Amino acid sequence: MALIHSTAIIEEGALLGENVSVGPFSYIGSRVVIGDNTTIASHAVIEGKTTIGKHNRIFSHSAIGTIPQDLKFRGEDVELIIGDYNSIREFTFLNPGTEGGGSITRVGNHNLLMGYVHLGHDVIMGDHCILANGVTLAGHVVLGDYVFIGGLTPIHQFVKIGDYAAIAGASALSQDIPPFCMAEGNRAKVRGLNLTGLRRNISREEIDAIRAAYKELFEKGQPLQETATRLLEESDSPKVKQLCEFIRTSTRGIPFARNDNGDE
Repeated sequence: MALIHSTAIIEEGALLGENVSVGPFSYIGSRVVIGDNTTIASHAVIEGKTTIGKHNRIFSHSAIGTIPQDLKFRGEDVELIIGDYNSIREFTFLNPGTEGGGSITRVGNHNLLMGYVHLGHDVIMGDHCILANGVTLAGHVVLGDYVFIGGLTPIHQFVKIGDYAAIAGASALSQDIPPFCMAEGNRAKVRGLNLTGLRRNISREEIDAIRAAYKELFEKGQPLQETATRLLEESDSPKVKQLCEFIRTSTRGIPFARNDNGDE
């Protein structure tokens, strides 16, 4: 049984699972699908072709599935898909995809989107990510798993951020950040490894391999692409191969400081 407040508006055609609750003055459009045990607080707006999985918590004044902020959008059939066990806090703003970007914005599982977070059109987010208050993702941004982004950080369109990467608060990121790395600054640069995140989730052996690869890539002063190609061939570590493949396929480049003073 869904628990719907008397002031909520649920358009005909919307599909709500078992034990879904909808708070006062919320609006749910006719093409919305909401999975079991999801809670929607007061004054939330969910519209468009939006699918939300199970056990999500959507807080007050969220705007989910409203049309993309793209001047090329002409009402195409686009979609927003949200997985399970996500927490979407107050005043968040999530757009669906666009025809030019694959038509889907996708959010994985077990993510925390804090207040005022914006996900632009065609964003792809993995699992177990944390986006602090005021993080803004432009269109076509791709996040891996276990990504952390500090508050008030904007991410440029088409940027990719790899698994276990961490971006410091109040940074401005316009290039790709490889897996396992930590970046900060305006413009943000790679400053080291996200060792705290790695120690929580990855074996010591893999961390040691990643640290050795990081030194080769970013501290020896050798050409980055050549070093990544060499390590990809030499290393037996799946994590190192993941790191090097990300660097080799980056389209926006990898920003990094070449010495202790942060100069390139």
